[in-house]
Amino acid sequence: MKSTEAAAIAKPGTLADVIRRGELLSAECPSREVLKHVTSRWGVLLLVVLLGGTHRFSELRRKIGGVSEKMLAQTLKWLETDGLVLRKSYPTVPPHVEYTLTPLGLEAGRRVESLADWIEFNLPRIMEARREEPAVAEPMEARMS
Repeated sequence: MKSTEAAAIAKPGTLADVIRRGELLSAECPSREVLKHVTSRWGVLLLVVLLGGTHRFSELRRKIGGVSEKMLAQTLKWLETDGLVLRKSYPTVPPHVEYTLTPLGLEAGRRVESLADWIEFNLPRIMEARREEPAVAEPMEARMS
């Protein structure tokens, strides 16, 4: 094994490095499933909310507007399976279940929070681009004349 290959295995690079290696672009790459879970609308919002600490299911549902009970449960299960969320159940009546981020979940949460912050900060520019979309869709010939 070359020293550069050993370095790549020992320390993961940036997403750009991974894409250059082609792993994420491969249809068989298991990271795609994790990417889907982490970057889904509900995955991002759950990770951001859980950065604030431990929450019960009902608290998460109240904080994340528009999420159905089914999608919340499914997304929490995905993130738990991926090792990002820890589910703790207490033997009480009624059942008491809490969700918190694992150390890996904290890392992922901070990263998606940065993306969410970027979107919020740039939302006026994004909305302006959306308003201009019809002009972007014009045929190239019409813009060139």
